[in-house]
Amino acid sequence: MNRFSAEEKSTNNKAVAAGAKRRRLIWFLVVGLFFGWAGYTFFAQSAAIAEKSEQLAKKKESNESVTASLNQLKYEVSRLNDDEYIGQLARKWYNMYPEGELPIRTEQTEQ
Repeated sequence: MNRFSAEEKSTNNKAVAAGAKRRRLIWFLVVGLFFGWAGYTFFAQSAAIAEKSEQLAKKKESNESVTASLNQLKYEVSRLNDDEYIGQLARKWYNMYPEGELPIRTEQTEQ
């Protein structure tokens, strides 16, 4: 009877060992799939973040140029309150001169 009992135990131990191997294999497969998914997601998001960072840099550069242009326009508008500047514009663009002032014209020669 002891011998039969030992054979049963041996068979039972082999079945338990086979089940443990199967569970371990399934566990490693699940963990491997999780890390594969996590790696794929990480690299996909890294590429998206790099693209968004590049777009942000371009927008900041554009914003700086627009801000500089806006400041230049504000400066020109503020100069329109100056009578001397308005006189300069009238002389330059519209050939308007105050009475008694004669423009000095020079001929430009082509070289």
